[in-house]
Parts: sequence; structure tokens; C-alpha cells
Amino acid sequence: MRKAGWWAAVVAVVALVGTGGAAMAAQPIVIGWAFDGVGAMAPFDKPALAAAQIRVAEINARGGVLGRPLKINTCDTQGNKPGIAKSCAIKLLADGANVLFTTCDVDYAAPVVQEAINKGTLAIAPCIGTDQMGPKRFGPKGKLAFSFGNVAQDEGSAMAQYAWDRGWKTSALATDTVIVYFKNVVEAFKARFTELGGKVVDEESYQSLGGNNVQNVVSRLNGVKADVIVTSTAGAFGALPTLISGLRSLGNNTPILNSWAGDGTYWLPQSPKVTNYYFLTFASAFGDDPNPEVNALAAQLKKENPQLAGTGGFVTGSAAIDGLATAITQAKSRDGAALAATMEKFKQVPTLSGRVSFSPKLHTVFGREYRVIEIQENTPKVVGKIVAKVVPKID
Repeated sequence: MRKAGWWAAVVAVVALVGTGGAAMAAQPIVIGWAFDGVGAMAPFDKPALAAAQIRVAEINARGGVLGRPLKINTCDTQGNKPGIAKSCAIKLLADGANVLFTTCDVDYAAPVVQEAINKGTLAIAPCIGTDQMGPKRFGPKGKLAFSFGNVAQDEGSAMAQYAWDRGWKTSALATDTVIVYFKNVVEAFKARFTELGGKVVDEESYQSLGGNNVQNVVSRLNGVKADVIVTSTAGAFGALPTLISGLRSLGNNTPILNSWAGDGTYWLPQSPKVTNYYFLTFASAFGDDPNPEVNALAAQLKKENPQLAGTGGFVTGSAAIDGLATAITQAKSRDGAALAATMEKFKQVPTLSGRVSFSPKLHTVFGREYRVIEIQENTPKVVGKIVAKVVPKID
């Protein structure tokens, strides 16, 4: 049984739309979902999809949206290979998708997004974390592209706020250059950290997914005195275990602060065990989230498959469905332009992931509360919550 709070607010919205006429009831609102089932984005895409499927079943049990059930059709992009991703988008659209959902990185998502917006169809990512999911990257048609992830500027700002509040006054930056989200998070951290009065004492860069310069970065970071080492990279991309293990094997126990990309325990090396490692995320996947609804969903997903609640990003699948249901309800339409215009006006819309806001400029969430997770001896736990006070401007 769901408790009051975000769920009650969402149910109130959905309840408004169970009044659609009988002629509408038979035809579903079709969500086409192109996801990575086997590649580097699979640890993020698959949990979000699984949570979305649970949320769809709940909404349908309460009468659907505008009198219509929601239906998810899926297509595996097999590692986000561009040709396969494009083919998935074409197939899903041909099969009647009213909305296309895509993978959790804007670079990999581009083939799907482009196909959707070229057809005038709304494109949604559950957890892309960059302001490029919108007009900035896709031009005027990008008004049809949105993400229920946290925008990198907001995330980097929250990381800086947390570091400053912890008393970490100096930082060394290690930027993974493989995708724009990683780069933007660190840029935003630097902008906000220095604004708060912090000092950046070193800046390094490396490339995951086959890059061979991580050990050189480890050697240079080991020679730097800083209160905290800041990065944004994912365990599934390969460099994070090397970065942490390399520093710890040298006896360097400086705290390491990462973004949501570094969520999860699936990537943790067994020796040496990870210590003094922190990351910000949407929710805890470890059963200790402050919201019992999150813990209940995590438990449900883990019962189906332990990997499905591997990172807190699973809640963005549920959040994206709630957001879509709210937009359809308010717009009283499945038209892409009408839905996009409605979503641009979202202000503090309730979802399981927290309250969601967009703007004409930012089609990725800002102002949402983060969980701070600490890992000591390979054991994660929630140690705080943080909200970015400003969204810094970066190039």
C-alpha cells in the first residue's frame, strides 16, 4: 500500500484523467523505449526501464491516462550502436510510439532523439544529465527533448556545496573526457567551488572506455595535497576502479567525490576495498533511503533481479512516467509540441525521485534534492542530503 506524500500528489493528477470517453479507452498511449541492454549504459538503462514498467502497471490499474492505458514497447540498442539505435527508433515509431524514451547519455541517445524530433514526437530520457538534451544540441526541434536526470550544472554545484559544507577547502579535479556529462559536472563543480571560496590546486584529465592514461593521472594526483579529489565517471566505463585502487594502493586516502555516474557497488574492486569514497545520487539503492517508498521499490526490483536496483537511477524511470502522465493530463493531448510546451512549465512536479522542474532553457531537471552516499570498506550508506543553491553557468 502506497503512503501519502509524492504518491498522493501523483494519484491526484492521474485521477483527473480516468474520465476519458469509451471511444478513447481501447487505444493505448504507446511509449517506445530504446534502451541499452548489454553495453556501458545498461547498469543505468535497465533499472530505469524496470521501474517504469512497474509504474505503468500502477497507473493502468487506476484507469490509465485520459482514459487510455499506457503501453511500453522496447528495443535493445545493443550497446547504443548508432545504426542499431537509429533502427530501434524507426521501428518503435512505426509501431505507433506516441513518445520515445532513450538511453541515459545524450551522445549515445542522439540517433534516437533525432528520429523522434524529426517526426514531431516527444523524446524523453529517464536520466541524461546534461543541458544538451534540448535545443542546445538539437536546435529548434530540440524543444521536444527532455530528461528526468539532473542537469550537470546542478549536480556539480551540489557536489561543491557538499564539499564546502564538509570543510574541504581545496580540491584536485580529475576529468573523464569520454562524454560531455562527465566534463560538465566537473566544470560546474569548479565554478561553484571557487565561488564559495574553495581553491582548485590541480586539474587532471583522463579517458575511460579504453583510455590508457588513468595510471599517469593517479601518479600526478598522488603528489598533490588536496582536501578532496573530484571526478565524474561511471564504474561501468572502466576507469573508476583503477583511479581509486591506484590511489589507495599508494597509501593515498584522500576523500574522492563523484557524481551520480559513480553510483552503485557492482564495480567495486575486492582488493583494496574502496574507502573514503562519496557520490551524489537520486536515491539510495541500498535500503536506507530517507523515503520508504524508494526502499520499497528498490526491494521490489531486487526481488526480480538484484542488478535492477544497482544504482539510485532506478527512480528516474518511475519519475519519467509520472512526468509524462502529468504532461498528458495537463495538455489533454499526446501531441509532441503540446506535451513539450507543458513540460517546459513544470515547477516542482511531484515524483518518486523528488520534485521536478524544467524551463525553456533547461530541459533537464534542476533544484532536486540529492542523496549523499559514503562507501567505506566497500559498504555504502546514506550520510546526507543536499540541494544545489545555484545553477552555475559553464561554457
